[in-house]
Amino acid sequence: MSPATVSPIEEAVPGESVVCIGFFDGVHRGHRELIDCARRHGERLGLRPAVVTFDRHPLEIIRPGSQPPLLQPHAARLDTLADSGVDLVATVAFDDELRHLPPEAFVERTLAPLTPRQAVVGQDFCFGHKAAGDVATLRDLGEVRGFGVEAVTLLELDGVVVSSTEIRRRVAVGDVEGAAEMLGRPHALEGPVVRGDERGHELGFPTCNLEVDPRVAVPALGIYAGVAHLPDQRAVDAAISVGLNPTFDGHQQRVEAHLLDVDEDLYGARVSLDFWARLRSEARFDSVEALVAQMRDDVARVRRVLGRARSA
Repeated sequence: MSPATVSPIEEAVPGESVVCIGFFDGVHRGHRELIDCARRHGERLGLRPAVVTFDRHPLEIIRPGSQPPLLQPHAARLDTLADSGVDLVATVAFDDELRHLPPEAFVERTLAPLTPRQAVVGQDFCFGHKAAGDVATLRDLGEVRGFGVEAVTLLELDGVVVSSTEIRRRVAVGDVEGAAEMLGRPHALEGPVVRGDERGHELGFPTCNLEVDPRVAVPALGIYAGVAHLPDQRAVDAAISVGLNPTFDGHQQRVEAHLLDVDEDLYGARVSLDFWARLRSEARFDSVEALVAQMRDDVARVRRVLGRARSA
């Protein structure tokens, strides 16, 4: 399956479509229910399935400073949407003009350019200035403009609605396994490898220090089992630390990964880290020897945890 075309909505190739619209932070399992519904309508109607999304979280414009941490950077979110089985991902600039549009004008700006014959949204979908429009409003506008509307019931897992908000909460407390259950994949952080204190190499556990986008959700302080994805497509098991290095009186949060059985210069390379499981909280040790002993134990646990996960 080839990735979808990604373009600003103004540059999208004209043609009738089945469209689902949303910010889709994390492109989690609930979002994929909407996208799969659009694909089924597309097959039934012989039309291209398309996604309309925004270039930033709406709250960044509506209430600056109140926007939540993102589950994915913008580019990664577009890549995930492009690989979701649709033909087109159209981006809309969420600006001050868009936030003030009434529902009808909002539809004109965000859906009409793709000539929808069917729109797919979540049952809690709201749009337009001060969220004045809802699913019923969209259906009324669709009757006038010639498109149907399907509102998809929110997906639940164990009685909890799958949502970006709930996934962020789980990431924030370190429940990366619970987050992965809702995402359908591990939560990930990506960024260039930058120089740190190089203390890990001196201790026998060299690490990759990631410069992480400050807008992205970072798991709670602690040690995690995970997988590092390198620029040459290798996937390497890793012991990941999100912490302040309290044993050395550190105060700046860092994300660093010790790659198991790999020791090479990755400075400047972009690396992505998948968080599979939380092993323990961050701790301060009374001696370097105690820290090194714990790091050996952490590495052994990473091997066991990832081995069990892969054999499950």
